[in-house]
Amino acid sequence: MTIHTRGFDLLKEVDVRLSVELGRADLKLKDVLALGEDSVVMLDRLTDELLDVMVNGKLIARGEIVAQGNRFGLRIVEMAGRPAPDQGAV
Repeated sequence: MTIHTRGFDLLKEVDVRLSVELGRADLKLKDVLALGEDSVVMLDRLTDELLDVMVNGKLIARGEIVAQGNRFGLRIVEMAGRPAPDQGAV
């Protein structure tokens, strides 16, 4: 099957949702209801681990948080399916 470049160009304008997952935690509903302003939820990821970058829920890359001015940004370190320097595939 051949993908025509002109047809593919139309898809470039489709909106997708990019999200960055910092980590996960499994909680019971009673624990969620007990969360307050100063609550801390421990996540399953270590501070030096890369973050998952997802498009519409599918992992596409891994990256790390950077600060640019007074905002957070994301630096892509490795693309999914491609080996990172000195590492295996995602």
